[in-house]
Amino acid sequence: MARILTIEDDETTANEIRTELASHQIHVDWIADGRLGLLEAMSGSYDAITLDRMLPGLDGLAIVSALRAAGIETPVLMISALSDVDERVRGLRAGGDDYLTKPFASDEMLARIEALLRRKQTPADPILRVEDIELELLTRIARRQGKDLHLSPTEFKLLECLIRNSNQVVTRTMLFEAVWGYFFDPGTNLIDVHVARLRKKVDSPGQTPLLHTVRGSGYVLGQAS
Repeated sequence: MARILTIEDDETTANEIRTELASHQIHVDWIADGRLGLLEAMSGSYDAITLDRMLPGLDGLAIVSALRAAGIETPVLMISALSDVDERVRGLRAGGDDYLTKPFASDEMLARIEALLRRKQTPADPILRVEDIELELLTRIARRQGKDLHLSPTEFKLLECLIRNSNQVVTRTMLFEAVWGYFFDPGTNLIDVHVARLRKKVDSPGQTPLLHTVRGSGYVLGQAS
């Protein structure tokens, strides 16, 4: 069972995190104080950490900075009501692995934690694979059934994000953050345009469709269930 440390001073938010993760057999320890949370996180005994940005005792930026300075590489999902791009960038540059703004959907929080756990458990591999698709990270070459897909740099990043989260719903927000950074405009059709172009290259006529749209949620790369 994976172990998560939640450093969060809001009891309602902490209970939401604990309930969602526990329903997927993930154990959660909760600490409401920043200084105590840092001491616990320094043990290095957790698989991932959810970290509130604003905390009593010590704020989230100071905590993640201290962890990285000490060589603790536990994946950190920063959670905050501060949604400005500058704040997100500060969190990531301080050492956070991902950033989620409040209020958040529990299933998206779970998806981000699962992605961090997979990243921690899977050794770096210059080739990513799902079904008959291969992505060579060093040469930036994508293939399906051995044939080059000739992707643009943006399409390559989209496919990489989808492969790293294969058979899981990847939300439009997650794709924006992975490919374009944190400049998310919910009114734009940028994602739809690029995914449509990627789909034409990944799912050629006669091949089993692998890139699926989940209406109202996002996209899934893998065999349809």
